[in-house]
Amino acid sequence: MLRLIDFLSYLIQLYVYVVIAGVILSWLMAFGVVNPYNQTVRAIWQGLNAVTEPLLRPIRNMMPNLGAIDISPVVLLLLCFFVQSVVLGSLRDLILASG
Repeated sequence: MLRLIDFLSYLIQLYVYVVIAGVILSWLMAFGVVNPYNQTVRAIWQGLNAVTEPLLRPIRNMMPNLGAIDISPVVLLLLCFFVQSVVLGSLRDLILASG
């Protein structure tokens, strides 16, 4: 069971990296550093959006409109860190205490 918790923690950490990569790529595209019409950039962008949008969209719907500022990735990262440290940490402690 501890291996499953470690694996879930690893997946959450990997997802955190994907969210950060999506944020950085959106900044690079917004400031004109990378060309969003480039086929490779567009493929990477669509892949990152396919993975992150299912969790970012409900957060954006619940948050107030802040104009051009999108803090939904920050909220998602905080939720990921909460699940990783508190929820999975508590489960790990519970399993270690009972075994």
